[in-house]
Amino acid sequence: MASLASSMAGLSLGFSSSSGWNRRLAPLQVSPAIRKWELKKLKEKKKMHVRLGDTVKVISGSDKGKVGEVTKLYRKWSRIIVKDVNMVTKHMKPKEKGESGQILQVEAPIHSSNVQLYSISAEVVSRVGHKVLEDGTKVRYLIKTGEVIDSIERWKKLRFRDKDKDKEKDSKAGEQKKSDGDKQ
Repeated sequence: MASLASSMAGLSLGFSSSSGWNRRLAPLQVSPAIRKWELKKLKEKKKMHVRLGDTVKVISGSDKGKVGEVTKLYRKWSRIIVKDVNMVTKHMKPKEKGESGQILQVEAPIHSSNVQLYSISAEVVSRVGHKVLEDGTKVRYLIKTGEVIDSIERWKKLRFRDKDKDKEKDSKAGEQKKSDGDKQ
């Protein structure tokens, strides 16, 4: 028995020797070793050729040929969510007792290199270019058609649409707190 105890004392489970016995039995957390050059890549903000609200066409993958609007960006992974593209089935467990589970269709992210900007008027895909207008504003445009993508009206519309969503969420949260207060 003594030999078993001495061999067990030499074992290390990833904790320092000063930690207690109960901490040694805790499950280990495995974290991948990140090299310095990999860490630098993770910290960098990646530039993408698409922005929120752009109309894009999928050029590769199972949804090739579909056209949709960019609804969300994940810059860290260079991925985007396009409306009604790359639909996956998600099984939701019931949250409350007596409630039934659900099977939902949700959009999954795709890599930004699998899409190209799309001109609705000319019905053609194109690469993006940058130019400075006469008034000094820098804009993006489609190379094939020359159509300017960035316009002040479009950005105002997108910004106000996001603000309206935030106001709706705040008002719903306020109503919920009010109804919870009435119940008590």
